[in-house]
Amino acid sequence: MKALKIFSDTPLSDSALKLLRDGVAPHELIFPAKPSISVLAKSHLDPAFTDADIAFGQPDVANVLRSDRLRWMHITSAGFTRYDTAEFRTAAASRGLMVTNSSTVYAEPCAEHVFAFMLAQGHCLPAALKSNCAFGSAAWNELRNSCALLRDQNAVILGFGAIALKLVEMLRPFGMKMVAFRRKPKGDEPIPIVTLEQLPPALAGADHVINILPDNADSTRFINRERLAAMKPGAIFYNIGRGTTVDQTALVQALHSGHVGAAWLDVTDPEPLPGDHPLRSAPNCFITPHTAGGQHHEGEALVRHFLNNFRHFLRGAPLGDRIM
Repeated sequence: MKALKIFSDTPLSDSALKLLRDGVAPHELIFPAKPSISVLAKSHLDPAFTDADIAFGQPDVANVLRSDRLRWMHITSAGFTRYDTAEFRTAAASRGLMVTNSSTVYAEPCAEHVFAFMLAQGHCLPAALKSNCAFGSAAWNELRNSCALLRDQNAVILGFGAIALKLVEMLRPFGMKMVAFRRKPKGDEPIPIVTLEQLPPALAGADHVINILPDNADSTRFINRERLAAMKPGAIFYNIGRGTTVDQTALVQALHSGHVGAAWLDVTDPEPLPGDHPLRSAPNCFITPHTAGGQHHEGEALVRHFLNNFRHFLRGAPLGDRIM
């Protein structure tokens, strides 16, 4: 086989880069003049991309659209907003461009992050960590009696992909009653799927509402004033999808009124959230800085996932995490 040229704009450690070089040899790696610093950062036009057969990272959309050589693009994130447009999908389909993402890499850490949020909420960890109440005191008894078990509680999951699948596996031993909203059900989901029309009564019965929606035209401000109002009073809201999917002004109001019992957010709009943003001072609002997908040796995990797909590509086998 003729040596392939693989464009990579992914910032990698020395060990991850060696893993990539060794894994693609004898094929050639090519690099941009200006590497990407983040999956959320704007990418750049790069002349080196013209020679690429494969792209690994977050290539500039214009680079991809003007390439007549690119055969496969592997994205180093679960989200793919910049590529999720009618123009890009049409172009990819017309030229037979395969597009995969890294959902498999991020599914478990993101699910664990939500699980940690849920356990922290149930066991009142924010209040407990701040408290110095004496054993047996009224404050001590109130704190203990405020804790709630996950067992037999109800959850609605908004968006159902690899992260939701992992989360369902984690929550199942607790006997939780779970349903999910998915615009295009595949029929193989392990929990019931509700339609848009069935969503309001599902929200009304949920103790936990977990948002994993991606950022696209259909999901912008999906969690709006009406859907927050439809939630069970005191329900806990979690967001590890995208900040753009939530009307944050409405969420602030729902937190102040107590209708939403607490919000645990790993994503906001914008990021980072300004220090004086109303969510920062809203009651029972806890924010982590988009770290849900983080894991030790993340770069190596991304490279291994790409290399596994690369071996499939060379054999003409189906690619994992294919999105287009």
